[in-house]
Amino acid sequence: MHNGVHLGTYFLIILYPVAGLFIIEMTCRAAKIPLWIKLLTQATMCVGFGIVYLTMQIAHWLTGGILLALAFALFYQAKLSKLNPERALY
Repeated sequence: MHNGVHLGTYFLIILYPVAGLFIIEMTCRAAKIPLWIKLLTQATMCVGFGIVYLTMQIAHWLTGGILLALAFALFYQAKLSKLNPERALY
């Protein structure tokens, strides 16, 4: 079924959040920012992309839902690493 969105557009929709996560990761490593701040920043970015993808003219429900689920996991990891940095999984 063709809904007017080309394959290249779908590729970019997936690529933007991945690039955002990578840029945040590398910036935080270079600046030696604490783990919990990095995780909070990544989670906020995922929430933003998730909301945008859910409200687009042609909604990308699966991508938006996965990004919101990832944001939930990142918020949880940020909380754990803030409370006890030695217990952080990575």
